[in-house]
Formats: sequence, structure tokens, C-alpha cells
Amino acid sequence: MDEDAHIQVTGLPPGAQVTLTAHAVARQGVPWDAAAVFRANADGVVDPSRSAPVSGSYQGVDDMGIVWSMRPRTVRGANFWAPDDAESYSVALSAQLGGRTVATTVLTRIQAARGVTDRVLTLAADHVEGHLYLPPPGPKPRPGLVIFGGSEGGNLGTIDAELLASHGYPTIALGYFGMPGLPANLENIPLEYFATAGRLLAKQPGVDANHILVDGYSRGTEAAVLLADTYPDLFHGAILYAPNDRVDHALGYSNRNKFAWTLAGKPIPQGLLPVDHISGPVLAIAGDQDTVWYSTQQAQTLMRGLDADHDPYFHQALIYPMAGHGLGTFPFRPSPASEADGGTPSGNNTAREASWSRLLQLLASLD
Repeated sequence: MDEDAHIQVTGLPPGAQVTLTAHAVARQGVPWDAAAVFRANADGVVDPSRSAPVSGSYQGVDDMGIVWSMRPRTVRGANFWAPDDAESYSVALSAQLGGRTVATTVLTRIQAARGVTDRVLTLAADHVEGHLYLPPPGPKPRPGLVIFGGSEGGNLGTIDAELLASHGYPTIALGYFGMPGLPANLENIPLEYFATAGRLLAKQPGVDANHILVDGYSRGTEAAVLLADTYPDLFHGAILYAPNDRVDHALGYSNRNKFAWTLAGKPIPQGLLPVDHISGPVLAIAGDQDTVWYSTQQAQTLMRGLDADHDPYFHQALIYPMAGHGLGTFPFRPSPASEADGGTPSGNNTAREASWSRLLQLLASLD
């Protein structure tokens, strides 16, 4: 699902006006659609990787624009994902010329590469709730990640984790509240819980225990930075999407006097996040139109803290224009026409495509 596909229409009359359409059926049977009008070139070809549409659901030269620009036909604010959260989804592509369909094909978007395994982790058996995704055995140990989300609760990182495992990186998608057996709210969450997941991942075959990173989103970035700083022998760096730069209170305005995180049974007070013990790379990813909080400035504050501590490891803030709080994680994801948390669909997809590539480059550098 995170890889580009080269979509091309050939055999057209040169200069003809052609409408390229995409259609998929997403969650709860909601249809999603996109359409863009092109002019065939002198060779009778429409190639979105080389030419921009004259009009339509997206603008600019973009191989996958017709896919990520699909919008829900009937339900405002609908979430795309595959029917019943299946492991793949199909996009029906067609080309119309003069009101007549002249070409069709189906693009299948696959969540997991062949050989990737998924083991459900439970509190009873593993002392954490989540999924462990392992790639097929390889010639050498690979870096691993523990992924978790933010204030939404539950475990929405499973697709990200399975895609990273498809690239060869062992990954745990971890839930830490809002699931059966876990706290109902983001309140008094022990850092030790995340450390348990990190140690479990470190023991898996094919995992390079010297390169395990934490990957957090939004409020989860607080935990990610705290973990990388508190457990530098276990976690060796952090990936931070729409980051905070400080420890905040428990979730909800009415909980301003309660604590989000604990360590050794004691609450972690509000204040700037510590970064002086982090033992690996830090990548902070933010959009300059984030309307949830000031993630751009907060990412930059984290970088300044690392610079002030003369941190010897790679660290960088990636700031993307026209992107909002929903700029993560993997690219080519259809999203509603308006982005409730800031940015534009195009800006967010551009950020996802660039930052996902940068994440894979970073992981490859640790091999």
C-alpha cells in the first residue's frame, strides 16, 4: 500500500481529451471515487507521472494522484480503509473517451508482503496488547520499532507496522489505552508497559537489539521521547509524528490536574521533554498547518534541545508546507476532502510520501 504504481493509458488518439477515473469500496460499503481529465500526448499516451490533469480531483504531476485523491461519495468524514479492515483493497481504474469507456484495469493495494507473520499480543500471555509483525528470516538482524498512536486510543498503527515488516523491519504495533484490559483513558500510563514491549521485540529472532526505535504519533510522541531518554539501553532513537515538546496533562481539559505518564509508580510532571540521554537518531515530522497544536515549533524545540546537549546522533525536524496534524504516516492514502486537523489532502500526501521515504532511508542506514 505504500509503494508507487505507474498508471498509464496508451493507444489513444493524439491530443484527445481523456477522463481517468478511480473507484473503490471502503469501510462499511462506502464508495470512494476520483476523476481527472487529461490530454493525450502526441504518441496517444496519458501518463500521470509526466503530465498534470487539465482538471479533476487533484492537481500537478503525480503518479498516484488518482488513487489518494479518491473521496467518499455519500458519507462526510468517512474513513477509507479496506472493507472490514481486510489485508488488501482494490481500485478499479478506467479511461473514458467521448463518454465511452475505452480501457479498464484493477490496481490491488496489499498491506503485507509474502512471508510477513502477525502474532497477536495479549496481556495474559505477553503483558502487552498489540501485534508483533516479523518479516521472513533474513541473512542478518534488522532494526526494529515499537509503534503507538496518540489521543485516539486503541491500536491504529497495525497497517504502518505491517508495511514496515514488509520492508524487512520487525515491528510491534502497541495499544496502551482504550482497549479491553488497558486503562480507559490516557491517564497514569506507566512507561514500564512500553519497555515490556521493547524487551519482547528485542528477544525475537532476526531483531537487532542494538537498534530498536520508538515511533509515536501526537500525544504518543511524549511517551516516545520519554522512553528513548529513560531507557537508552533499550530504545535507540525515536520517530515523532506531529510531536509535542513537553509532557502534558492527562487527556481532556477536565484532567489538567492529572498526569498522563508514570515511572516507578510516580507521576511524571508537566514540563519540557528531556532529551539528554537519547542514544540514537531522532526524526520529528510536522506540518506547518497543524491546527491541533504547534507541532512545527515543537519539533524545532526538540531539535534545539538535542543540539544544546551536543547530541552525537542524527536528528532532524522535517517540516512540510500545506500539511496538518494528519500528515503521517505512509503515502497514497485516500482521505476526506477536508482535513479536520489542518493542511490539505495534497499537502498531507506529499508529506507522507517524503517522510515515509526518509524513515525507510534512516532504518536502512542502521542496518
